[in-house]
Amino acid sequence: MDEIYPESSGLDVHQKFVVACVMVPNRQGQLKPERRRFATTTKGLHELAKWLASQGVKQVAMESTGVYWKPVYNILHEQFDVWIVNARHLAQVPGRKTDDTDATWIAKLMRHGLLQPSFIPDEWQRDLREVTRYRTRLHQEKSSAVNRLHKILEDANIKLGAVVSDIQGVSARAMLEALIAGQLEAEQMADLAQRSLRQKIPQLVEALTGLVREHHRFMLSQILTHIDALNERIEFLNQRIDQLVAPYADTRTRLEEIVGVGRVTAEVILAEIGPSVEKWPTSAHLASWSCLCPGNNESGGKRRRGKRRKGHKWLVTALIEAAWAASRTKNTYLAAQFHRLRARRGEQRAAVAVAHSILTIVYHLLNDPNMHFQDLGGDYFLTKNKEQEERRAVKILNTIGFDVVLTPIAA
Repeated sequence: MDEIYPESSGLDVHQKFVVACVMVPNRQGQLKPERRRFATTTKGLHELAKWLASQGVKQVAMESTGVYWKPVYNILHEQFDVWIVNARHLAQVPGRKTDDTDATWIAKLMRHGLLQPSFIPDEWQRDLREVTRYRTRLHQEKSSAVNRLHKILEDANIKLGAVVSDIQGVSARAMLEALIAGQLEAEQMADLAQRSLRQKIPQLVEALTGLVREHHRFMLSQILTHIDALNERIEFLNQRIDQLVAPYADTRTRLEEIVGVGRVTAEVILAEIGPSVEKWPTSAHLASWSCLCPGNNESGGKRRRGKRRKGHKWLVTALIEAAWAASRTKNTYLAAQFHRLRARRGEQRAAVAVAHSILTIVYHLLNDPNMHFQDLGGDYFLTKNKEQEERRAVKILNTIGFDVVLTPIAA
């Protein structure tokens, strides 16, 4: 087998140490592995870089083990061509599993070009990723706190969530604080409703009549304090994200033009993909990298059902949420696509398909800085093939007992 990268090394990375392997020729000209173990401290990693340079190494491959590869990458990437490799591509020989053999196996695969590097963004994008991902976690924690709030209210026979659509709104918050204080009757708490919610005062009176104990007031107070703290931290993160995204504010604005994509989703897209798509030749490559396309499963000339790979959860989750938002819009292409697919494939698959369409739009917007989103309209599929739609409509009417003659409407 040809040697594609003869001047390469394999690293097996752990929390406290890293094993490096370099294939060197012996006196007979045969390649033998030479292995060294280094600490993962900054000093130890500089010693690793010095040893690799003395061996004439140019390419370095290592497994993407959690976050342990990051300190190694930070030290080596300026001096060597560092490849971060998917762990699934490094299946070790059964029964031969040690740290030293892991490094040797990676070195052999790298030497013969049997590995593919993962996409490692630059420092700015890595910083933005950490902030946006942390913000996503805080939003998830906030959702859990709100669910816990509903649970306490139900335990106290308070049905506020059944009447108020947003329990975090201004009116609901005023009622909850009055409920915690325990100084107002149900009618007085219901009178705290504002704007359109005042139309539901009779329902609010019934909903706020319950069996509230001191324990419930204590728990509600603690949960609201926790939610307020989360909102404050999320706001700090939003300010930091604005600072990081400032050089690409125009790109974020163009992404927000896509149906279903809001400010938060646009920032997640910038953090996960970046402001450019030059790493991916086509939108299909980007969809494959993000694991937002069907898997390949073909055998014996028959194509079987291929499930989507479980991969880039941060980007995929944001795009699917955008797809659900797009499905609720009126007279848009993405909404028409969702409802068209939902009838045949179900709403879950329809949401994934719409998310794939959004990713394709994102690719073209990032590929051309002068391009803006233009919606094709909700009637796109109807006007795309008029004759087919006419036959389908006539067939449906014939089925239910009507004989029709189609007369075109004058322009």
